[in-house]
Parts: sequence; structure tokens; C-alpha cells
Amino acid sequence: MPKLPLHHQFVDLSDYGRKPARKLALVLQATSVTPVQVTTWFVLCGIMAVVCMIRGFNITAGLFLILKSVLDAADGELSRVKDKPSYIGRYYDSIADIILNLSFLIALWSVTGHSLWLVGLAFIGIQLQGTLYNYYYVILRNRVAGDTTSRIFEDQAPVAMSGENQRMVNVLYRIYDALYIVFDKTIYHLDRNAPQSDPFPRWFMTLLSTFGLGFQLLVMAVLLAIGLEHYIIPFFIAYSGLIIVFIAIRRWLL
Repeated sequence: MPKLPLHHQFVDLSDYGRKPARKLALVLQATSVTPVQVTTWFVLCGIMAVVCMIRGFNITAGLFLILKSVLDAADGELSRVKDKPSYIGRYYDSIADIILNLSFLIALWSVTGHSLWLVGLAFIGIQLQGTLYNYYYVILRNRVAGDTTSRIFEDQAPVAMSGENQRMVNVLYRIYDALYIVFDKTIYHLDRNAPQSDPFPRWFMTLLSTFGLGFQLLVMAVLLAIGLEHYIIPFFIAYSGLIIVFIAIRRWLL
């Protein structure tokens, strides 16, 4: 089941791993493998990417980043084909993503010699990019009767779904909130009226999808593979300038 009705689906440049992820989910559908286990697989891929960056195996690191992106989509696909939506899986996925993003940048810092304040700026930029994309995407899904596992405002722990432990949902929500609250509130205050807007056009969402995590990992993988790892951190700092551009388009042109 797609996250959006057909009429509102757009070309998601960060979602290139969706087709192989769906195929993998169908292979795993009749097995005992759970979506949370697939999330753990992508965590392991992320760790392998970090190790390869540090050791100078850039092409292999890039391949692990791409595989991580595919598995990142596969856990959600498996959840859908097994009809087992999960807040535990949703929060575990997001917590793993932010920790791995920071790990990738620290690994790049260790081999490029960029200053730590540039690493910090790149991390903030990556997270704000992803937060803006997710904010608008979740708003769109809620406005057009799409997937609602993610909420526009994550301001309290949700009621556990069938088969979930409420205490575990609460714990993971608190960790998620502590890690993401600054980024969520920053984007919300920059465009607090977005939830009341008309559904965003597909061209806008396609452009915005370059802020998605999958696209960010693709950029890292390509730059690593062609020996331009020194440009990854500066790229994400500079590219974050488009955050204001996209918000301006949403507020004044849409």
C-alpha cells in the first residue's frame, strides 16, 4: 500500500530504493523476519559504511550507504505487506537514522580534517533538510488520506498499536523526542501555517525530495566513490540554504 493516493503520488528522488525494498519485503512476507529486524540490518549497514570510510574503502562505503537506504525503505514495506504498522518500528527507525547521520559525519571528519564546527553545521543542516521534507510530506499524507503512521505533531507518546508494548512505545518516543525536538520546533516555527495549506503540487514535492535521507546518502555515496569526500561536509552546509527557498515557495507561491 503506497503512502499517498495515486493522484498525489510524486517522483521521490530520495526513494530510489523503494522497488528493491518492495521486492525484498515480498520475499520476507511469509517468513518470521520482522520489520524491526530489517531496521537492525540497516543499522549494521550504516556501521559498516562508517568503518569503510575510516579505513579508506570509499566505494565500499558508498555501496553500504545505498544498501542502508534500500533497507531503510524495506522495513516500512515489510510492515505494510504484513499489515503490522508499528510505533516501535517507526521510532526505532528514526532514532537509528539520526545517530547514523552523525556517525557518517564524524567518520568523514576523521579522514578529511574538517573542523568540528563544520561537522556540527553539516549535521544541523542535514537534519533540518530532512525535517522540512518529512514535515511537508506528513502534512500532505494527512491532508489526502494517505498513510498516517507518522504524525504532523509528535507532541506526546501515541497509544500503542495492537501487539505493541505501551511502555516500550513511551520509552522510544521520549528518546525520539529528545533527539528531534529542536529540529522539529525550528521547522515548525519557520512555517507554522503549512498544515492549513492546500495539498502541495507534485513538482514541489519532487524538488523537496532532494532533502530526503535517501538522496542525502546517494550524494555521500557518489562523492565518496569519485574521491571527493572532502566536499561532502561543505556541500551539505551550502545546500541547507535551500531550506529558506522551499519555505518561501510554500508560503508565498503555493
